[in-house]
Amino acid sequence: MEFDPSIPIWLQLVDEFTRRIVTGRWRAGERIAGVRDLAAELRVNPNTVQRTLAELERRGLCRAERATGRFVTDDQTVIDDARTELAAEAATDYARRAQGLGMSLTAARDLLGRQWPAASEGGHP
Repeated sequence: MEFDPSIPIWLQLVDEFTRRIVTGRWRAGERIAGVRDLAAELRVNPNTVQRTLAELERRGLCRAERATGRFVTDDQTVIDDARTELAAEAATDYARRAQGLGMSLTAARDLLGRQWPAASEGGHP
């Protein structure tokens, strides 16, 4: 993972781990790897991972169980809400950029509609 130096790493990891949960890479109820393992995988300080996981707990996306580790929430509503929040952030970014380019709402919607199938295939129209 490449980090943006203008954003604290732990916040970038909150977004990354949230994406892993909402996309099913980390499934509901699944045990999350340990702090040290995640830190090694991502090449960050374990304290950064600990802070990230504490934030995910605060948001209800995971829970800690004494002596067994952390687990992804089983609450699908929490996962769905997190997915919607990430999508809303992306939509806001797209809307701002399209407006900055002088696009109308109709043109921006049309463009998004044309890009939708290409995005699911990983390509461009």
